Amino acid sequence: MSYIAERRQEEKERRRAEILDAAEAVAKSAGWDAMTMDQVARKARLSRALVYVYFKDKSDLMFGIGERALALLRSRFEEAVARHRSGLDQITAIGHAYIAFSQEFPVYFEVLARCELESPDTTNLQPNEEAVLQTGDAVRDLMHRALEGGVRDGSIRPDVGDARVVAVVLWGFMHGIIQLSGAKAKVLAHDGLHTRELMDQALLMATRALQPPC
Repeated sequence: MSYIAERRQEEKERRRAEILDAAEAVAKSAGWDAMTMDQVARKARLSRALVYVYFKDKSDLMFGIGERALALLRSRFEEAVARHRSGLDQITAIGHAYIAFSQEFPVYFEVLARCELESPDTTNLQPNEEAVLQTGDAVRDLMHRALEGGVRDGSIRPDVGDARVVAVVLWGFMHGIIQLSGAKAKVLAHDGLHTRELMDQALLMATRALQPPC
């Protein structure tokens, strides 16, 4: 690649990052539903037309943020796995990392929830959709390996089933609990329940189901 081509590519990547940064900031202050492409353009100090050069619509922008979110989540999961030896401890650490991620990065968590509601045509993916799919596969692969490792080291019951299926079930269960805890925080507090306690208890129940019988 020539020097000029490299500079152009760097400029494109910088502009794209600026737009994503602006979208995250607007979503954090105004909420995703209220956010518009005009607001993102103003926040990024770019023309509306230029924003549409990089992202064809709000859904495309959502997948762009989703890729960022999953890349960060993957690094958090990798760190969690590296701190533990047994497969069960790794899965438990991944669960705690996901809870912490949802609380530390609420915009990312919301965007991932919205991405999961989409069902793009896998035979004709847009670039940002494909990036989310590939990064999501890498995140789930970490869970697969921890589950399979747990079966091998004896910390996870051998009849747990297909690691790919179990990973999706665990992901869906914890994701739903985290969403419920956020959406019903005031109701739960009225009943004397704390959202973090609820999420931790849900994770404990999920991981106990993976343990070998005594």
